[in-house]
Amino acid sequence: MDEDLTRMTREELLDEVSKLRQAIREHRDCSGHDLCWHHPALWSLLPEKSDPVPVVPEWPAFMRGCIRYRQSLDEQAPDAPRSDEPYRK
Repeated sequence: MDEDLTRMTREELLDEVSKLRQAIREHRDCSGHDLCWHHPALWSLLPEKSDPVPVVPEWPAFMRGCIRYRQSLDEQAPDAPRSDEPYRK
């Protein structure tokens, strides 16, 4: 799947690593409501060009997943700052 890497020069590999690191940083630095979004721009950095359509859970199951995700933030980042800022489109 990643055989393209063996054909890249050192400079091309360094450029690729820099591009991927920047994308990972942007994703990592998401905060607040931005944590909840679909991120096709990140996946578009992969060499295989596909645009998979996600399977979207029905609302009740989806909301249970959102609640579980938020609970996991309490467990994994208990000292993270909290906000009550509403979502703004």
